[in-house]
Amino acid sequence: MQRENDIQGAESPLILYTYSRQMNVSEIIDAISNEIVARGCYLVDVTVSKDNDVEITMESEDTKVEIDDCVAVSRAFEAKFDREKEDYSITVSSAGLDQPFKVMKQFIKAIGKKVEVSLKGGRKMVAVLDAADEDSITLRYTVKEAVEGKKKKEFVEHVDRFTMDQVNAVRPFIEFE
Repeated sequence: MQRENDIQGAESPLILYTYSRQMNVSEIIDAISNEIVARGCYLVDVTVSKDNDVEITMESEDTKVEIDDCVAVSRAFEAKFDREKEDYSITVSSAGLDQPFKVMKQFIKAIGKKVEVSLKGGRKMVAVLDAADEDSITLRYTVKEAVEGKKKKEFVEHVDRFTMDQVNAVRPFIEFE
């Protein structure tokens, strides 16, 4: 290869680019699904950056995700994809307590528990998740409000259904004692 001279006559540096294709999310899911199910878990999310930084997030069906679960899924991934060919980094983790729910199984697992809800329009609340389906969630919460015939505000329990298009985010409520 010949280097071109720049304006001042010095040689410009030779830059070599290596091409690495971006990894396919569906291929990743195919490679790890059996291992995730075998561990009693389910897939929450797979993201791949333009630099092939792969992040796999999973959740346990009934307990918590253990480090051994993450290691097993990482090994299943590495058995399918050649690090030299794909040039990737991988992170396998459980869904964080501060992260919003992404899949219906997370909603179902949280039924009967307190959740933090952010609605469109800016309203936020802490409520018990009573029900969830693909279209809506039902929340039970208590609000202090004026009651007809009473001088002081009282706590009134509400049970309201919100469609998914009214909801920005639902995440587990973390209570410190």
